[in-house]
Amino acid sequence: MNIPFVDLKIQYEAIMGEIDEAVKDIISNTAFVGCPKIDEFEKNFASSNEAKHAIGVNTGTDALFFVLKAMGVKAGDEVITVSNTFIATTETITRANAKVKFVDINKDTYEIDTELLEKAITPQTKVIIPVHLYGQMAEMDVIKEIADKHNLMILEDACQAHNAAFNNKKPGFYGDAAAFSFYPGKNLGAYGDAGAVVTDNDEIAEKIRLLRDHGRISKYEHLVEGFNSRMDGIQAAVLNVKLRHLEEWTEMRRKNARLYSELLKGTDVVAQVEHSKAKHVYHLYVIRVKERDRLMDFLKSKGISTGIHYPIPLHLQPAYKYMNHKEGDFPVTEEYSKEIVSLPMFPELTEEQIKYTVDSIKEFKG
Repeated sequence: MNIPFVDLKIQYEAIMGEIDEAVKDIISNTAFVGCPKIDEFEKNFASSNEAKHAIGVNTGTDALFFVLKAMGVKAGDEVITVSNTFIATTETITRANAKVKFVDINKDTYEIDTELLEKAITPQTKVIIPVHLYGQMAEMDVIKEIADKHNLMILEDACQAHNAAFNNKKPGFYGDAAAFSFYPGKNLGAYGDAGAVVTDNDEIAEKIRLLRDHGRISKYEHLVEGFNSRMDGIQAAVLNVKLRHLEEWTEMRRKNARLYSELLKGTDVVAQVEHSKAKHVYHLYVIRVKERDRLMDFLKSKGISTGIHYPIPLHLQPAYKYMNHKEGDFPVTEEYSKEIVSLPMFPELTEEQIKYTVDSIKEFKG
């Protein structure tokens, strides 16, 4: 049996008629940039996240960056986040001329450790970026309490957390804004790069609308210098179609995760804990095992594709050598980076495929 890590083709085939019609409509009307479908998607995505505003941009990376710019982050400011994330989270901080400050992760949820968060705050701290890693929102009620106490802003990195919730609240409810990526492999994926910001803050929303489109208020009138980061019409059309299916796909992912967890009981394989207040959407199903690399090789020999998210913590990356971090600075992050394995996870994953994957893990362990 061959099991892909993710299967975008099977998803496309299930909604081919809807997708093809939507894309054909964009092409036949030559509505590639600034078209009504973008406005439609922004309205729909804001509604699905129970937010006042959704602003489409070119990438999730730009979504993060524009929020920091709109928040007024500048040189000398500190932004707190985690080291167990993709570099887009932190490169946007330095792109805004601010300083990255890392905090270790919780041993069970793999999200930012709220017990360590407050200790990391200094007079220079301006923003906290909790990363909703693998599809589970961080402990947002506690983070919000800490941020309010210290008069800090919150930018939720929800690039892996489409349709997730904490205390039944979607990304952006606790934070001043939330940033999403629609990279093709995401739970809500475009057919190319795209991203969005959701927020209830009118000022942040207006600033991002300026920043994404050359700072203009009319075709040749520019209020500020901005960037070229507009969502294109084809991506908006695709996302409008797929958004209608997101709730169903989310429940399929959660069902698959429950089956994985049930079948792995009684083994020494450790899975990410779903917080009692969280609705985990399982962008990734991540386990921890000793002899991780050998297990991945064994699963590959059985036709099972796996991944690692992420093998080198950011504080130990060459790009951040200037921060002078060393091994041992963030022990949980470092330990887990040597043990984590992402198993195949997508809505259409079958019970047979999950059982085969778990049986193969047990064969390796046995």
